[in-house]
Amino acid sequence: MDFKNIVLDKEGAVAIVKMNRPAAMNALNSETLGELKEAFAHLKDDDGVKVVIITGEGKAFVAGADIAEMKDMTGDQAREFSKAGQKVFSKIAGMKKPVIAAVNGFALGGGCELAMACDIRIASEKAKLGQPEVNLGVIPGFAGTQR
Repeated sequence: MDFKNIVLDKEGAVAIVKMNRPAAMNALNSETLGELKEAFAHLKDDDGVKVVIITGEGKAFVAGADIAEMKDMTGDQAREFSKAGQKVFSKIAGMKKPVIAAVNGFALGGGCELAMACDIRIASEKAKLGQPEVNLGVIPGFAGTQR
């Protein structure tokens, strides 16, 4: 499977999903959420895959939602973006196979929520996790408060 914003590799029974937007610190935009949805639908049905690892390219796991995309959204569009992220993360959380977040850098906002949707989180010494949006009076949009 070829994607623009993620890389999906398989090494034996291990699937590795690498967030691959390093110029944007792997920020989650609508296209990336769609690719994650497609990748995890495929991995769910792949009997050869026994475990999935999610990590990030560059210095970020996922630095959060893509503010550049969100800044021009209407309230309704932002709500739909939030719902899309919630659905994808719920699919990840509901996988029958273990999903491991290999947090290699910034995991902020939506990135922290993605890590929380995984069964296991392993963080490097350089990892920084948090929900900075609460300092702006904004709640975590991808169901982080429920996780």
